[in-house]
Amino acid sequence: MKIDDTLPLEYSTEENSNKIFGFWLFLGAEIALFSTLFAVYFTLWNRTGTGPTGPEIFEMNGVLIETFLLLTSSFTCGLAIHAMRLGLKKPMMIFFSITLLLGLGFLTVEIIEFFTYVHEGATLTTSAFLSSLFVLLGTHGAHVTFGLLWGTAILLQVKRQGFTPETANKSFIFSLYWHFLDVVWIFIFSFVYLKGMM
Repeated sequence: MKIDDTLPLEYSTEENSNKIFGFWLFLGAEIALFSTLFAVYFTLWNRTGTGPTGPEIFEMNGVLIETFLLLTSSFTCGLAIHAMRLGLKKPMMIFFSITLLLGLGFLTVEIIEFFTYVHEGATLTTSAFLSSLFVLLGTHGAHVTFGLLWGTAILLQVKRQGFTPETANKSFIFSLYWHFLDVVWIFIFSFVYLKGMM
């Protein structure tokens, strides 16, 4: 395997560059998935039937906490990749761990939010609006859950092996995934919650 020392470690082999390119293609498919879910939500957002509407169930405090946690986790993920590029293993692992803990905090608040909705009579089968809402939020939450498991596996690999072209590549690709989830959440925050409270 030929390593190019002039490139960042995550791009240092042809295979690594191909994997990053392939992951960008994967993110294109993810954009199509979430675009479809948003389209369904926007089509059904006023189809509430006898169930509650957005303004009746959305609660700003929890959503602001979720947003803060996820935006901060994206920042710490960027710091982790920066530390990796500087060859600083311990700071990278610390920032990566903080990223995962913030992601876990986000997921915890979202699960509590779901239980609150169900307690208030807003379930997956109550109305078309709530079905589309739960599917959109649940799909994003499932992606975050997968990210937490994936990130933990990468963290353990970096701890054991240090920075290699393989671990650097995996860490960088994870960061692309995590930032993508952050961007999706910004759309959810803006067009689901803020619009839904008006």
